[in-house]
Parts: sequence; structure tokens; C-alpha cells
Amino acid sequence: MSTKLSDIGEFGLIERLTKDIKIKNPSTLTGVGDDAAIIDYKDKVAVVSTDMLTEGIHFNLMYVPLKHLGYKSVVVNLSDIYAMNAIPKQITVNIAVSSKFSLQAIEELYSGIHLACKYYNVDLVGGDTTSSMTGLVISITALGEAAKEDIVYRGGANETDLLCVTGDLGGAYMGLQLLERENEVFKVNKQMQPQLSGYDYILERQLKPEARKDAVEIFKKLGIKPTSMIDISDGLSSEILHLCKTSGLGCDLYEDKIPMDKQTKAMAEELNINPIVAALNGGEDYELLFTIPLSGHEKVKNDPDITIIGHMVKKENGANLVTTGGSSIPLQAQGWNPLKK
Repeated sequence: MSTKLSDIGEFGLIERLTKDIKIKNPSTLTGVGDDAAIIDYKDKVAVVSTDMLTEGIHFNLMYVPLKHLGYKSVVVNLSDIYAMNAIPKQITVNIAVSSKFSLQAIEELYSGIHLACKYYNVDLVGGDTTSSMTGLVISITALGEAAKEDIVYRGGANETDLLCVTGDLGGAYMGLQLLERENEVFKVNKQMQPQLSGYDYILERQLKPEARKDAVEIFKKLGIKPTSMIDISDGLSSEILHLCKTSGLGCDLYEDKIPMDKQTKAMAEELNINPIVAALNGGEDYELLFTIPLSGHEKVKNDPDITIIGHMVKKENGANLVTTGGSSIPLQAQGWNPLKK
């Protein structure tokens, strides 16, 4: 049975969504249930980031399950905290919903939010709910902590630093292309079953991505501290250009070093898309792009989850993609732009 949100009201909805919350972090003194949360980081600095996801712009509910959407909406915020070399501890969740959503639908969304909080050991400490005339809007703020000396900014890279990335790239974009293709087929023929078999990895990269919560520990284990870092949400090109601009440098990115999964390449071939384009401009991979001193080469070269993809150069040399053929092409920020028409 479907329950209308208007039948239980805002306070009833909040009570339903928050009744099972249990505090996990000692820094959370007071969470949901008062006018404001109380956070105590003692001798550490607070790290805060926020993101908003809008139906029809950031997600399509024709093929995005609400539980996955809730999970992903948390992950995209936590990724920003990890990109500062910090540990997320709390989130607040704000949602605007239209009358087309039932109580059960919103509970499904929140089941994904709670699952992400459990996996990443994060407390949900507050938020707001309101109505929307058009659809679903989710805005999440993430709070984290770190020792002041551990924080990594975008602007700390030095000339000759190695440019590195965790994991592989382009998978989320190719997963999106697959979902969009099957959605278009469904619009024409609603009897057609989606052809998704064999592509579990890239579908998960799009629908249920993970933030690199292991990165902080990996860096400590390897005995390195990145000189600059950013998460890859808008595409590798855009993120490299952010690092270059903020650090006042250029870079050489090597095409043959960009890590991609076999499913990403296979889907790109099926759709006649250059997989390098997916990696450079696709976005939503939520891997970490970072720089380390040249002296750290021996420490990272054998790590299975870190790939050296280039190095930083003088600003006047620009940011360039060095192709497998040896030519040099200027990088362009062609990734996700929420304000592009």
C-alpha cells in the first residue's frame, strides 16, 4: 500500500526517516532531534563539502533505482572529503519532493542513504524536507575531520611532480551511455527487455559508485603525502586543469597510461566511442587524482590501485595529452558542466 506524504506531514516523515539512526562517531555529540547538531573535533580541523542532485539534470528515475540514488548522493559528497585527505564523520540531508512520491518511495531513497552511512561509518545528524513543484532534489552536506598537517589542497603541486590516479576511469560514463541507450529502446517498445548482461561493472560505476575511503590509509601505508589532490567527478581533463590552474603549472598526461577497465573499452567499441574520450570527459568516476614528488616513484610504482599517468611541467608548457603516436594535444575542459545549455 502506498502512503501519501501529505497524510503524515513533514514531522511524521522526519520521524519515519530518522527513527533508527544510531550515532557511531564520538565527535557527534548531538545529532537528529534538536535544533542543530553538535560536533566536537577537539584538536582537529573540520572539512565541509556540499553537493546538490536534481531530477532530470543529474539523474533519471526511469532507470535509476531510488535506493541506489540515495547511496550515490552520499558517496559524491564523501568523495570530496577524501580528496582533502580527510575522514568524513557526519552528513546532513535536505530533500525537496513532489506529490508524485509516496512515503514508501522516500523510505527507499533513505534506505540507500542509511546504507552508505553504515558502510562509510558516517552519522546522519540533520537536514530538511520541503515540497517541490517539479521533481526530486537532494542536497547533502558532508563534514569531516583531519589533522591540520594532513590536509591536501588542489594548489600544492610542484614542477616535476608525478601525476597519479587511483582505480580506473571512464566506466561511469560508459555505464550511463548503456542505460541511456536501453531507455531510448524502452520508450519505443515497452515490451523490450533491457540488454545489460555482461556489463555489471560499468553499470555499478554509474548507479552505485564508491568513494575512495581507502586512500587515506593507502597513503599512510606507502609513506607518501600528496602535494595536491582532487576527486574525479567532472572528467579527468577538467580535474587536471583544476590542479594545473590552482598550482600555477602545466602537465603532460600520457594517453597510454590512462587506466580503463575492459568493460569500459568493450562498451565504447560497441557504441563507437573512443574510450579515451570517456576517461577524459565522462566524469562521475569518483577516483582521486593527485600529485606526489618524483622521489615517491618507487613507493607507488608497484601499488595495484595507483597509476602514474603523467607529470607536472612549467606553466608556459601548458596542459597536454601526449598521444600514443607521440603528438601533444592541449587538454580541454569538456567534462560535466551543470550550467551548459
